[in-house]
Amino acid sequence: MTKPDGRFDVPIERIESAILFIRGHKVMLDRDLAALYGVTTFNLNKAVKRNTDRFPEDFMFQVTAEEAGTLRFQIGMSKGKGRGGRRYLPYVFTEQGVAMLSSVLRSKRAVQVNVEIMGAFVRLRRMLASNEALARKLAALENKYDSQLRVVFEAIRELMTPPESKKRKIGFLVKERAAQYGRA
Repeated sequence: MTKPDGRFDVPIERIESAILFIRGHKVMLDRDLAALYGVTTFNLNKAVKRNTDRFPEDFMFQVTAEEAGTLRFQIGMSKGKGRGGRRYLPYVFTEQGVAMLSSVLRSKRAVQVNVEIMGAFVRLRRMLASNEALARKLAALENKYDSQLRVVFEAIRELMTPPESKKRKIGFLVKERAAQYGRA
């Protein structure tokens, strides 16, 4: 997991898949951050609790029981009681909270992983902004021109929407005639 130059190699896909959207914020779960930083979730939360003044509500918050249920369904978190899972609701960190974490954890790995996480947040922000800007420009052009170009605009909109996944049937197809038994 270490590069030849001594830096830690963190897969970008791993970071991007860990960014969730809760209460209108792009956030990361405490357990995902702990795994990236190479510490236990308990130790990460303990370091945060020692420095609560650095983590206001817009940097970090604890999810509600309903949000935790949704997360449990979406990403496979373990149940809280009776099965050895989490005994408390998870904390989530916004982009600013993740930036603050590197100063609380104070390790070389924390700083390097933090740089990668910040880059993922920036890429996500750019991607969302470019799609929104493109949609606004297309709407403005459509309003500007008459119905003659409507077909062109519909084709462009169709290209902007992600394609539906084509599901294949499970199993196999026999292409020979079935044998007839018992008939003479």
